[in-house]
Amino acid sequence: MAQYMILIYGDEARWEALTADELRAIDEGHRAFRAEAGPAILASGELESSRTATTLRAGGDRPLVTDGPFLETKEVLGGFYLVDVPDLDAALRLAGLLQEVSDDHSGVQVHPLVDHS
Repeated sequence: MAQYMILIYGDEARWEALTADELRAIDEGHRAFRAEAGPAILASGELESSRTATTLRAGGDRPLVTDGPFLETKEVLGGFYLVDVPDLDAALRLAGLLQEVSDDHSGVQVHPLVDHS
């Protein structure tokens, strides 16, 4: 088995403006994902708005702490799944169940985790 991080990106302004029907369609995709993945999901979560993020970076003797994301981008990380599946094909098949794959303002990235064992 291998572990993959499935990262869900999108246009935050568009997410905040979604209608109830659009939100239901997204929720249906996540329910289908969770039903299919079952115990392969090791962790998951939806992130609060990027306005609530805090960034740390090099700042001399101590890290420099700033409000918000480090980069100004239109698409922000909105949520994730950490899955343990047989291979990349299985991770891609699961990721394909998410509505964010089909929306014109969002996308999904699948990253393998490094095995340090």
